[in-house]
Amino acid sequence: MLKLNQITKIYQTQGETITALDHVDLSIAQGEFVAIMGRSGSGKSTMLNILGCMDKPTSGQYQLAGKDVSVLNDDELSKIRNEHIGFVFQGFHLLPRLTALENVMVPLRFATPERQAEGQKRAESLLEQVGLGERIHHMPNEMSGGQIQRVAIARSLINQPEVLLADEPTGNLDSAISQQIIDLLCDLNQAGQTIVMVTHEPDIAENAGRTIHFLDGKIVS
Repeated sequence: MLKLNQITKIYQTQGETITALDHVDLSIAQGEFVAIMGRSGSGKSTMLNILGCMDKPTSGQYQLAGKDVSVLNDDELSKIRNEHIGFVFQGFHLLPRLTALENVMVPLRFATPERQAEGQKRAESLLEQVGLGERIHHMPNEMSGGQIQRVAIARSLINQPEVLLADEPTGNLDSAISQQIIDLLCDLNQAGQTIVMVTHEPDIAENAGRTIHFLDGKIVS
């Protein structure tokens, strides 16, 4: 599903050269649940940004579902992000003036008319799937942190992405709610969803099928 070949990412900051990723090779199969760990500055966030087509590598090749996305322009990358990748963030990023249902449907504003037409029914089904069938018309300020993150997960799935990228999805939640979110991700993975999750919590990473550790821009284990 995801294949990185000699991916390098170099930043120039105030005259200083920073190698965020250093000739990284990585393959993630369809249906895998992979956790990415590493201390701050190790390269894990840069890796997630490249996997999510939010950043381009300086060199190397990145293939998503057999397509070389490392050579695409910004418009093409935007289309890939919207149609093939789902994102779950630590900060939720829900729109405060929209209901849970409306938030889940936000990505469909850029979809084809056919997908928009079936969008509401799918959004309702996804909210049922994440345990929020009775809260589809609630506003974010009427829900708990765990419920808001469930809405965010439903939103990430609305376009039926090939891969779900989760950046510290339990970072703002207490331990009990964190486990509920991880259980939901595990259920999605068991249903066939490919998931790549960045986390700094070892107990959260243990739920993944494979854990990749970054240090100084390289995979060390």
